[in-house]
Amino acid sequence: MKASTVLVTLALLASGALPAQAATAGGDTRAEDARVEGRLPSGAAYLMDIPAAWNGTVLLYSHGYAPVDWPNPAQNAPDATTRDALLDKGYALIGSSYATNGWAVTDAVPDQLATLDLFTRRFGTARRTLAWGTSYGGFVTTMLAERHADRFDGSLSLCGMLQGGIANWNNTLDPVFALKALLAPGQDIPLTGFTDPAQAQAAARALGAEVTAAQRSPAGRARTALAAALQHIPGYNDAAQPEPAPADRDTQQANQYAAIASLLQFPAFAWRQEAEQRAGGNPSWNTGVDYTAMLRRSPLYKEVTELYKSAGLPLGADLAALNRAPRISADRAAVRWMRATSVLTGRLTDPQLTLHTTGDALIPESAESAYRRAAAAAGSGRMLAQASVDAPGHCTFTPDETIAAVHTLEDRLATGRWSTDPRVLDARARAVGATTTEPRFVRHHPAAHPRPYDLAHPGDTRH
Repeated sequence: MKASTVLVTLALLASGALPAQAATAGGDTRAEDARVEGRLPSGAAYLMDIPAAWNGTVLLYSHGYAPVDWPNPAQNAPDATTRDALLDKGYALIGSSYATNGWAVTDAVPDQLATLDLFTRRFGTARRTLAWGTSYGGFVTTMLAERHADRFDGSLSLCGMLQGGIANWNNTLDPVFALKALLAPGQDIPLTGFTDPAQAQAAARALGAEVTAAQRSPAGRARTALAAALQHIPGYNDAAQPEPAPADRDTQQANQYAAIASLLQFPAFAWRQEAEQRAGGNPSWNTGVDYTAMLRRSPLYKEVTELYKSAGLPLGADLAALNRAPRISADRAAVRWMRATSVLTGRLTDPQLTLHTTGDALIPESAESAYRRAAAAAGSGRMLAQASVDAPGHCTFTPDETIAAVHTLEDRLATGRWSTDPRVLDARARAVGATTTEPRFVRHHPAAHPRPYDLAHPGDTRH
């Protein structure tokens, strides 16, 4: 923010009452940029930055997943550079921390709406209200857009978990199921139904030890690549990694192994256990799944076949063993909870733009295909536009690329037409000028999601 910014901090009482005005220097109101902070009745912190020359648009930012026991301050932008550039352009930025960490959608949605209510009470009704968010916050953003369309004019999901809750936990199960079946078939390593965090952590360590040992042999590396292929984990997923040539299968697999190690450390076990606790049981399953067919549909199928051939290992035999392995069934009550709270419909009343990097291992870009499928089935296809940034990593957009996406959504609201050609997006990003990094928008069609599940396709309810 500008050097003249006056920071105004308001602490709400337990009742949630908000003072009528926040005074700035000299007793004037709204004469300077303002920062308003406080707590909602739920206990969630909130943060508002309002420029003196407010342009009438407020951006409600939903932050990404915050694990239990991690710090979780209120956020109103993905980073400071993006925040400052948007404030300089006159946007008001608001957001909350959510009352709890973890799979907190039942807290996040009401807390975000309550933050918007407080902003309206203090500053008046915005000319335009946009929801936006990153990662898990992109999922929260889309929940807001679908279920509270009357509160928003449009939405922007950045690297969002747009496959929704059931598809996310189903597809998180697939690679660890393959790793256990192929690398530790005789071991008692639970993959779901954890009684407490300690059990989940012990399971993660046990399977992680097997994966670490497997990485020392060509056969083990081929099997790890197979597991990665089931979740569409790209072979270049971190800017710190060496970028492999298209046919460099060894480097691709080594990069995927790093992502698999991270998957085991957090999402597949610790984060799953917390989500299961909320859902009242295991909300995912792989009964009836044909892993041979899933692998053949994977964009990484060729890599896997070549690594198996190089290792002298019969892929067909491993797939047969995988398909014979005892399956995991869901708890129906947990599925009902996840379906009611965490599954998307694809029904959009207002425009939504989604943006994803091509090298995302945490939420692979096929999540975009899952939401495209849902929106098309719900008759909302014309409301949805999707764009890609050619970069490794999760949510690794530059501030210029992020702000270009905001401007693209605003252009759609002003003209009624989407303008998402990569050349147009690149030009918009260059015009922002918050960084010196060359923009990386690219025309890209992500693969179909391995196991989509949304409310526009009721036939997917079998489990």
